[in-house]
Amino acid sequence: MGTESIEASFLSIFALITFFTFFLVSKYSHKIRDGALLDKDFLKPQAFHDLPVTRSGGIAAIISLSIFFVIYYLLYSKILYDYILVSYSMFIVGFLDDLKINIKPFKRLIIMVLPLFLIIYILPIKIFNIDIPFLIPLMSSHIFSSMFVLLCFLFVINGANLIDGFNGLLAINLIIINIILTYINMSFDNLEFAILLISQIIILLSFLLFNFPNAKIFLGDSGAYIFGALTGLNTIITNNLNPNISSFFFCTLLFYLFFEVFFSFFRKLTQNKSPIYPDDKHLHMLSFYKISNIYGKNKGNYLNSIIINLLYLVLIIPGLYLLNDPQLSRYWFFILLLIYLIIYSRLYRLTKN
Repeated sequence: MGTESIEASFLSIFALITFFTFFLVSKYSHKIRDGALLDKDFLKPQAFHDLPVTRSGGIAAIISLSIFFVIYYLLYSKILYDYILVSYSMFIVGFLDDLKINIKPFKRLIIMVLPLFLIIYILPIKIFNIDIPFLIPLMSSHIFSSMFVLLCFLFVINGANLIDGFNGLLAINLIIINIILTYINMSFDNLEFAILLISQIIILLSFLLFNFPNAKIFLGDSGAYIFGALTGLNTIITNNLNPNISSFFFCTLLFYLFFEVFFSFFRKLTQNKSPIYPDDKHLHMLSFYKISNIYGKNKGNYLNSIIINLLYLVLIIPGLYLLNDPQLSRYWFFILLLIYLIIYSRLYRLTKN
């Protein structure tokens, strides 16, 4: 039996195990700490469900990832220290919030930053391919490089957590991103790394079966933090493995997660709001209000996820044709930010009226 057949067999078994992991966690996680994982807060700005739903997707994800790390070791005799440390540290930070342990947003940010920075600095995790000339000499400094990578992680992780409010919105977005990363790595014969990406797609698809269109389980902060961090790590490694691809292409790929955080931060400051507390004026919420006026709240929930991700996919497809051209990739990235601002401005006026 060839190596590819063995890998395919392992992935098939892993897919089956992952499905039953999500099934069992969604069925029994309400018993943890007398229902502490049940999301019953229907009044918060980002709440769009009417019945209690368990925020235990992170538990199923970390169990599935742990099983895959063992499978990966059996296949390649390698321990994925970076993925293991990033996954478990982000799970712990997010799970504290899922258990309703009251930690102020700023303190939670500090708790997130400390382990991330240590992991990035000690392993280390670096970005080798970058198309911003003035940053190239600065990246030779280990401290600056670690701080820059940390900032990239924080944007993606918090972007993932920010859009995780509708059935399928985050999961579908991350599936699209990781499928594109898998395609790139398989095209350039990085097959071993592609297996790692496929495993994450399997976990996200298994979650989607229990979250879309009607939610029986949410990712929770732990799940959003895990997959936000892993998607950031996947992108950095793909960027390093494929130096012929413009780093601005990867900025394009992550533009929605990144700009959602960046724009929201400054928007709240101009509105005299705290930038670290949630509100209901994010793009995915404004689009939901418009769609729900036509189709109703329940149908609008999952239709919103489909429409946003279809638009996202349409916008990043041109970037695939420009990925070898740093100049055009840079232009397309900034065009995408402008398109975001135009759509947001239009939706804001419509919902305000």
